[in-house]
Formats: sequence, structure tokens, C-alpha cells
Amino acid sequence: MRTEPPLDDAPLVRALARLDADGSAAGGGYAWLVVTSATAVTVLAGRTPSLPSDLRVAAVGDATARAARAVGWRVDLVPDDTSAAGLVHALPDTDGAVLFPRSEIAATTLVDGLRARGIEVDDPVAYRTVGTGDGPVVLDAVPRAVLVTSGSVAREIARRMAPLDPRTVVACIGPGTATDARAAGLPVHATAESRSAEALLDAVVEALDPSTPDQEGHP
Repeated sequence: MRTEPPLDDAPLVRALARLDADGSAAGGGYAWLVVTSATAVTVLAGRTPSLPSDLRVAAVGDATARAARAVGWRVDLVPDDTSAAGLVHALPDTDGAVLFPRSEIAATTLVDGLRARGIEVDDPVAYRTVGTGDGPVVLDAVPRAVLVTSGSVAREIARRMAPLDPRTVVACIGPGTATDARAAGLPVHATAESRSAEALLDAVVEALDPSTPDQEGHP
């Protein structure tokens, strides 16, 4: 997989102009910035030098929150349920608009959920996630596990690596990704309890060796 700019970046340019002109909610800007991937953080940070001081930031999970903090953003909200639906429920009521820079293929869960609550959402496409080719991916050895970190990754695995060897464990980073993987025709043997690399690795270790004792922080 690789990341590409949007085919039409005019909506993103307009959103950034609204953010930069007077980023405060009172000035017609945004009350919240919602990010659901580290890629969205990287794209936005690369196109705007800083965020308005009163803009609040919500991240879908710990990995996205770490990426946001790494570029100097203050993160105000990470939901306990690390999913788009979890963010919909956790975001406080607000009269200001929400900026949600997203992938071209992002599900509509977040936008639909917030709009159903009467919250204005601006959701410009910030990037596209595309495959690196069309030919089959041929490996020298059968992998013990394949890590699926998004629905788009699941679809590329199904398109370019299927059928997988029956001995290969398919591990997904969260329930939403597991659903996408099954929809793409992949078996799912392990699902991380939360959307984090640590939880995904824990799930892989348990799937590969169910007899491994639990050791918090040391899978």
C-alpha cells in the first residue's frame, strides 16, 4: 500500500483556509479536529504549521494520539471504544464545526453519526490509500501470520495474496478491520482488543501459541 494526494484537493485547501483564517469556533472556524489515522495527522501537519490554540483534538486510538502528540498537537480526547462509533459517542456536544480530514475510502460512520447528533462536519479527503500494483505477491516462505491493519490492506491481501496458506494466521487490528477482512473473503483467526500495535501483537502471540501465559507489557 502507498499514500497518494487526493485527486481534487480543493475541499482540503478550503478547510485549511478556514482553519488558518480564524481557527476559533467563535470566528467561524472549527471547534474540534478529529483524526482517525496517523496518515491524516502527517498530511495535515505537513500543510499547516500550527493549530489554533482553542481547537480541540480527538484521536480514534492510542496510535493516532501518539502521532498527533509527535507533531506537537495537544490531544483532548481518545475514546475508550477505539473506533469511529466510539468517537461519535464520546465527542461532547458542540455548537462549533468538526473538521475530519479523511481517507478517500473512509467509512461514513463518523460523519453520519455526528451529523445525526446535529453537529456540523467538514470531511475533506486528505489522502488516498492505493495498492502498489496488480500482480500477485509471491513470498519465499509461508508466513506464520499476516497483520491486517485496515480494510484497504485486507482488500489488497485478498486481491494479491489469496488464497493464503491454511497455516497462516490472519490477525486484525480491531473488530472493524476484522469485519472488513471477512467481507473481503479472508479468514480471521485473531482480533486485537483495541486499535494499537501492542494489542495486535498480543493477539498474534496468543494465536500462534495459546499456551503463552499473560504477561502485561510482555507478550
